[in-house]
Amino acid sequence: MLGRLSRPLAAVATGLALALSLSACTSDEPDATAAASRGDDGSPDVLQPGGPGEGNETISPEDAEKAVEPEFNEADVAYMQMMVPHHAQAIVMAELAEKHARSDRVRELAARIRAAQGPEILMMAAWLEERDMDVPTAAEDPSEWDHSEHGHNGMVGMLTDAQMERLTRARGAAFDRLFLQRMIQHHQGAIDMADDVAVDGIDIMVSEVAADVALTQTAEIGRMQDMIGSA
Repeated sequence: MLGRLSRPLAAVATGLALALSLSACTSDEPDATAAASRGDDGSPDVLQPGGPGEGNETISPEDAEKAVEPEFNEADVAYMQMMVPHHAQAIVMAELAEKHARSDRVRELAARIRAAQGPEILMMAAWLEERDMDVPTAAEDPSEWDHSEHGHNGMVGMLTDAQMERLTRARGAAFDRLFLQRMIQHHQGAIDMADDVAVDGIDIMVSEVAADVALTQTAEIGRMQDMIGSA
């Protein structure tokens, strides 16, 4: 009996000794895979998903931080800062129309412009404030917010002081025609600015605002041209 048991026991003892020996040999050695999956500062690497048909890629935390896209850029900020005073002037023009226009259609158009652009100003101001960017105020000269010096096309379509003065003094049918002409100019400037940020901007919300401005004001230009033609 003892002779038959001695061989299995010996095998168990040999296996146990081998396991302990391997453990002793490897316990003090660093895991090559684990070491390779950590950055220079010891932080774990980041698994970056590949594109369609591509495999995943392991990159360092430093590279992963560099790869993060910014949420907005200078073009987005420039657009929002310029559109606040741009919209504000349109509202002043619309208020003049409600007082001095003879045509009901002109007054109705002016009311729609005020209703649309007033809330948009508040939204643009909120977007700037949330990102710690300066917000233009009514007391400031709109030209101070023109970003043309920074490589942008600038605040186009704005009426000059002389044009605003002439519009302010006009009355009746003369006002109607001048208002429509100047508001077309103003709207076309807003569309050009929207086109610029659509190319240069990266913020999704800014892109949506610009697209809505371009769509709405393009349609309004068409209506105003019809109104001039039928006057």
